[in-house]
Amino acid sequence: MPDLTRALAVALAAGLAFPALAQDDNGDEPEAGALEAPGEDDDGADYIDEEFDDWQRRCFRASDQQDPCEMYQLIEDEEGFPVAEISLVPLPPGQQVAAGATIVTPLETLLPEQITLSIDGGESQRYPFTWCSAAGCVSRVGFTEEEVEALKAGVEVNMRIVPAAAPDQDVDLAISLIGFTAAFNSLEPGEGPQEMPAEEMPEQEAPEPEAPEQDGLGLQD
Repeated sequence: MPDLTRALAVALAAGLAFPALAQDDNGDEPEAGALEAPGEDDDGADYIDEEFDDWQRRCFRASDQQDPCEMYQLIEDEEGFPVAEISLVPLPPGQQVAAGATIVTPLETLLPEQITLSIDGGESQRYPFTWCSAAGCVSRVGFTEEEVEALKAGVEVNMRIVPAAAPDQDVDLAISLIGFTAAFNSLEPGEGPQEMPAEEMPEQEAPEPEAPEQDGLGLQD
């Protein structure tokens, strides 16, 4: 639905845009080098450390430790408008889930409809939203080891959200899995950011990512 996704993208550009999308006061795109690593004094600032096809490794400056990193992708509609974003980190072994992801959608998203994900059009799984802030609405997703392997072998994740302004229509998006394996393998389990930036922290404590309630994300028995 191009009109719906365009409306969501306009909402982002109107003040809900993620920091990486921000324009200057004249409406111009950021100058070349705007994504370069910040200076040593910019504690907490994020920067793109490396690119893996459709994924990026985004790191956060930490003055008292090694910069924590995560894999990141800006999710666009078919016309190239930014609609959502996803970040993902591998988790230490011995947990119920092998990877934790954070998906951020615009505030105009209809929360009760949740987020629906499926790998290459396979069995779908719904995930609830955890909280909303000025940056958008957040869903924290946990992937099992089996699901991570399916993501590595897949082509794209089909993502569905529903706009509050048109609850009878869907917005279908694609999360590319090209470069997923290389980006995932470039991270050490547990090295990702431990918490969101202060301006995006919810009032309540955020729960740990939960494993899917169903048998799996697009996996066959």
